[in-house]
Amino acid sequence: MKYRCLVFDHDDTTVNSTATIHHPCFERFLEDYYPGRHCSLEEYFIKNFSPGFLPMCRDEYGMDESMLEIETRYWQDYVRTRIPDAYPGIREIMRRQKEQGGYTAVISHSFRENILRDYAKNDLPEPDLIFGWEMPPEQRKPSPWPLREVLNRLSLRPEEALVIDDLKPGYDMARSCGVPFAAAGWANDIPEIEGFMRDNCSLYFKNVSELKDYLFGPEDKGGVCT
Repeated sequence: MKYRCLVFDHDDTTVNSTATIHHPCFERFLEDYYPGRHCSLEEYFIKNFSPGFLPMCRDEYGMDESMLEIETRYWQDYVRTRIPDAYPGIREIMRRQKEQGGYTAVISHSFRENILRDYAKNDLPEPDLIFGWEMPPEQRKPSPWPLREVLNRLSLRPEEALVIDDLKPGYDMARSCGVPFAAAGWANDIPEIEGFMRDNCSLYFKNVSELKDYLFGPEDKGGVCT
């Protein structure tokens, strides 16, 4: 076991959700509350990458706190009946990690209840710890707080965990805690995002199978979960 704990992001790392759920939801929200405004999928990915979703809403669309609350409730209602698919191979990685006595955790900008639902519907092993959007803003990534909690609660040294994330907030969080970071590059092919990750991350994986080979070895013959 290369790492005692794998700390997964959720959206676009474990499940394919931005292109299929979150971006369509945001476009519908703009149509209802900001007629004539649009956000392309590529722009949505880039703005979530940096500066992040909340700064995008405030700076690009002028949302105040009351409108952000409306957007959050709109998003919650939309995702309540829409479940994203896990990327092929993610289930096997999580199961192998658990079978070898390791931990899995989730630090995400989705709500805990939605994460647990997605895990159950995709037959993924339940994480040992989850820190989602329900946390106070100062305790959400890129704050180091949730990752420090994972280390403290599981009695881990920084080098015993690996953060797996597709966006810069996860990278910033891992770097601030001295925890190794693996860039998940399988959600999009946007040069701006891939270029930053390849330039700044010692570990970059373009597909899930590359991550699996890194964690468990390319000659691993464990059962493939479908």
